[in-house]
Amino acid sequence: MQQPKAKKIPKELEIHKDVRIDDYYWMNQRDSDDVLNYLREENAYFKENTKHLNALQEDIYQEIRSRIKEDDRSVPYLFNEYWYWVEYAENNEYPLYFRKKDEPNVSNELLFDANKMAEGHEYFKITGISISPNNQFAAFGIDTVGRRNYTLYVKDLFMDKKLSVEIEHTVGCYAWANDNSTLFYARRDPETLRSDKIFRTDVHTEDFGEQMVYREKDEKFDTFVYRSKSQAYVIIVSSSSISDEYRFLSTNRPKDEFQLFQPRQDHLEYSIEHIDDKFYILTNADQADNFKLMTTPVDQTSKENWQVFQDHDTDVLLEDVDVFSDFIVLSERSKGLNHLKVIPQDQPEKAYYIPIQSETYTLGTSGNPVMKTDKLRFVFNSMTTPTQVIEYDMQNKAEKVLKQQEVPDKSFDPRNYKSRRIWVKSRDGVQIPVSMVFHKDTDLSQPNKLLLMGYGSYGITVDPYFSVSRISLLDRGFIYAIAHVRGGEYLGRQWYENGKFLKKKNTFHDFIDVSKFLIEREYTSSDLLCALGGSAGGMLMGVILNEAPQLYRSVVAAVPFVDVLTTMLDDTIPLTTGEYDEWGNPKHHKYYHYMKSYSPYDNVKAQEYPNILVTTGYHDSQVQYWEPAKWVAKLRAHKTNHNLLLFYTEMEAGHSGSSGRFSSIKETARDFAFIIDTVRSDEN
Repeated sequence: MQQPKAKKIPKELEIHKDVRIDDYYWMNQRDSDDVLNYLREENAYFKENTKHLNALQEDIYQEIRSRIKEDDRSVPYLFNEYWYWVEYAENNEYPLYFRKKDEPNVSNELLFDANKMAEGHEYFKITGISISPNNQFAAFGIDTVGRRNYTLYVKDLFMDKKLSVEIEHTVGCYAWANDNSTLFYARRDPETLRSDKIFRTDVHTEDFGEQMVYREKDEKFDTFVYRSKSQAYVIIVSSSSISDEYRFLSTNRPKDEFQLFQPRQDHLEYSIEHIDDKFYILTNADQADNFKLMTTPVDQTSKENWQVFQDHDTDVLLEDVDVFSDFIVLSERSKGLNHLKVIPQDQPEKAYYIPIQSETYTLGTSGNPVMKTDKLRFVFNSMTTPTQVIEYDMQNKAEKVLKQQEVPDKSFDPRNYKSRRIWVKSRDGVQIPVSMVFHKDTDLSQPNKLLLMGYGSYGITVDPYFSVSRISLLDRGFIYAIAHVRGGEYLGRQWYENGKFLKKKNTFHDFIDVSKFLIEREYTSSDLLCALGGSAGGMLMGVILNEAPQLYRSVVAAVPFVDVLTTMLDDTIPLTTGEYDEWGNPKHHKYYHYMKSYSPYDNVKAQEYPNILVTTGYHDSQVQYWEPAKWVAKLRAHKTNHNLLLFYTEMEAGHSGSSGRFSSIKETARDFAFIIDTVRSDEN
């Protein structure tokens, strides 16, 4: 089958007296026959060139599925007199949501069967389930397209029927007032999909009495609403990448005006938690790059009243805080590793760390909605250790494993796998950490097949987590490695700051330098090294393909953000304006030329490229489908060798791919089969 050839319709794009010619600009015409036909051609070409992989893909799919406990259940948590949990039944794509009153001899209540609700939809997502204070009503959002644009519904749980409420374009976060009638929610702009308005409504009136209570006018900010853990306040937050602003309202007085907590300031980030007569503030105020914890009375919330509770530490990133009636729990990161610090409120000098015995791991609190308890829940796993849900008694310093992730495949033994962390010197002398895992029989004295994963943006850290999918690679002799490049926060806030704006190239250089190191030290070779990244990590893949294609055998770029300049210059595209504080605004000369120097689409050139698989979702709201479509078309027109270039569009999905748990495994199996085959073809 002949590879698709997209038509060229040159369009001049000029700014700062610089002209770019975009031959494929026309692809942004969503739903046009030309666009749909092109995407179908690419999908057909993908299927034709991978039909020999159907058996391998099915093998990998069955392997991964065999490691998943299909009839699974989450650990129940107690909230407002009810226990809540989620179950999966065998062969079901979607979860069942249950609750049970905290009394003896009462039956389970099925709140939602997402499988039945999903019938007739190729894509289905339920989110934001919020229970009213009297436990009778549940607000929830439904997305049947994949654009994270949710329709709000309300269900009467006592009567087992939906109310007439149906409100479109909500974000999926909902907050009840104590009257059990007033509901607050955030709404998206239908065109840009920016969350810019907060509404309240009376769910029991015929017309809902919808009223806007807040509008976020600054296009760099998004706004959301939630109910405080203390249940005392409804809280509105407006956030950009570098600034936050909060407002709060008593849940007993939903018709009052929201009170401003602390006015926004450039580079002032903060978040708030409430206990009794005070707020706790996690903030970077006063140049606390790694954040510190402060307190203030509820009636004196402006910044000049904040008092230090836990001071800033240049070596420790303070990532999160969990508040309890008698304890404060800090989630910290030091030298890349997570730590949980427990602080008794009445004796803060007796603070201590929960002991963890592992060289590299992932650790974080989870499922702690109740304040009046001495029990903390956290989740632990590593690249070789399946996930554990642990309950920790903060008073007696004793822990209990509530759930151990079960891997039903009897051939799986965690002792068959080893993990390690290595450090790689980048070109500017900075040490880059790399986490890796491999089968114990893998011979590290010679080059091995290796898949290197990277992200490196928004301060998001890819931790060394456990994955049942990854085992299918490890058992086939692959090393799996994560390059913790700058742009994430693995080594603190400065690690992020040194990988954004006019330092963004550090992200790309780090990944390339790690790749070179792995080849030089013979962990792998250029014929055996593969790379993987999605979204902003897909942009990373685009840059390394342009700058160092010779290092890689194959590259998988999922929903890749590759047309950086054109997207960032168009503020009508969903989510663009909020990105200025991450990449810079190219309407300013210096950012334009810097971004142009690395933008993957703008730097495609006539050269040999490795094998490439690009995937996207037609309804993606974060990276529009036309970015990877244009990129692939341009790569086809410029690449000078015959390596594979495949492009597949999920026509019924968005940024996160398929919504079902088994259909998403098929996507993983597709990517792994491509990687395995491209390396295997070299061996043969």
